[in-house]
Amino acid sequence: MERREKWFWWLMAVLALLLLAAGMVQVTRQDWSARQNEGRRKFGAVYMTLNNPFYVIVDEEIRTSVENHGDVLISRDPALSVERQKAEIRELIEMGCQVLFVNPVDWHELAPVLEIARQAGVPVIAIDTNVDDDSLVASTVVSDNYMAGVQCAKHLISLVPGGQVALLKHDQARSSVDRIKGFRDTLAAHPDFHVVAEAECQGQLELAMPAMAGMLREHPDINIVMALNDPAAMGALAALQQAGRLDSVLVYGVDGAQEARDMIAQGHMAATAVQAPRRMGQMAVEQAYRILAGEQPEPLLQLPTKLLTRENAATEVFEAWE
Repeated sequence: MERREKWFWWLMAVLALLLLAAGMVQVTRQDWSARQNEGRRKFGAVYMTLNNPFYVIVDEEIRTSVENHGDVLISRDPALSVERQKAEIRELIEMGCQVLFVNPVDWHELAPVLEIARQAGVPVIAIDTNVDDDSLVASTVVSDNYMAGVQCAKHLISLVPGGQVALLKHDQARSSVDRIKGFRDTLAAHPDFHVVAEAECQGQLELAMPAMAGMLREHPDINIVMALNDPAAMGALAALQQAGRLDSVLVYGVDGAQEARDMIAQGHMAATAVQAPRRMGQMAVEQAYRILAGEQPEPLLQLPTKLLTRENAATEVFEAWE
């Protein structure tokens, strides 16, 4: 009887140890982090600036899509500093991000840090604007920026036979370069249009406004403005209003922001080439998950733009930002 009791208690002890071990295994598999982030894949996004509603919406869409997959997006805003953007990309690599979405501050200057990403095995997806060396990114998702400029120029040609043109540019961004080139190339066949002034503004309202004011002082006969994006167009409109010329100058932009839509509806702005920031974010995430699944991403995806004017605003369907 005594031997049976010993065997019984020995078996109970072994069983208890086995149960404890099983419990410990289960405990180690649990995610005890406050935000339940353990085991979730990290993605990084670095924009040229988040002081632009376009990039805010792109980021919102990427974040929503990534989180719907159960993963995490870490976003950074270098505030138009290329050195800060390089540092933030390195930081995201060190944090273990498996894919990076990059909107270059300067499309010529990111090659060294993109090479670091490649050596670390972190694929990069360029969004909204290209990088200088396409071989350093897995995929590029942009609007057809050249065509956006062409659309603006064709609409201008349909309205007036000629005029004095001012350009608001951002030469550090390939998207801006392509838009302005499409505009200029289209006007080249119409010699009565003259580009009399051009200024850099980084696509920022607060820089575009004084730049436009300066061009108006030097060239008071300006009656056409092509702005690389809607924030720059808003800056131009503010300067024109101050100069008492709000409704005597044809202003063009690119984006499709609500402020531009309102100004077009009120007759203060000629047109804007509407982009699709939500679709851009979705497509970028689709390429990221293709890469993680071991599939080959599309090297270049270009989304069409559609010109919004006062004439077609009520009759045609345009990409909604909200």
